[in-house]
Amino acid sequence: MSSKSVGDQELALLHYIEEAPRSSVAEVCAGYGESRGLARSTVLTMMERLRAKGYLSRRRIDGMYRYSVTNGSGEVMTGAVARFVEKTLQGSVTPFVAWMSERGQVSDTELAELEALVDTLQSRRKGR
Repeated sequence: MSSKSVGDQELALLHYIEEAPRSSVAEVCAGYGESRGLARSTVLTMMERLRAKGYLSRRRIDGMYRYSVTNGSGEVMTGAVARFVEKTLQGSVTPFVAWMSERGQVSDTELAELEALVDTLQSRRKGR
């Protein structure tokens, strides 16, 4: 996984391409860029930046470049969260957990996921 940072717009673009693999620039412009008011040149620049960062690959198919994600967007998101925790929260997840508890809008699904994560962490700790 690349360690280069990804902005919100780039992450959204990665999600789009992950759902529509082997997309051409024209297809991404039509399906992603137009609804956001992005020019073709802007979309192409974003795609090439993501390729330079190692998040996209491109392959010439039938005379046209087709782009695909190199890693799933979940992996990219995990890296973004890791960088946020390390840089912004100085390695502590406590401020994030406090924010979640104060927010008071955790769905049943999110709560179940959190409980499963805590169970996994506790199991790992016992296994040491």
